[in-house]
Amino acid sequence: MAHKKAAGSTKNGRSSNPKMLGVKVFGSQIVTPGQILVRQRGTKFHPGKNVKRTADDTLISLTSGTLSFTKKKITAFTGNLKKRVFLDVEPSKN
Repeated sequence: MAHKKAAGSTKNGRSSNPKMLGVKVFGSQIVTPGQILVRQRGTKFHPGKNVKRTADDTLISLTSGTLSFTKKKITAFTGNLKKRVFLDVEPSKN
């Protein structure tokens, strides 16, 4: 008896478009106002001086100056100390 194999569906072919996340400007580089510093989901990096967090957790610069990354110990809501990375923009002296 001749049988034709049934065509099954594939489990591939559903990859999403890349979101281009990550650090866009690194430490001690010069930034301008409104420049994107980090694109992220959640808060892996936290805003410090002259840095703003937008609705999608992107960090942007508020002034022109030099970017610096600093690690600080912050008390979490549970009372435990957590290390967090903050981004600060030191204004340029013009």
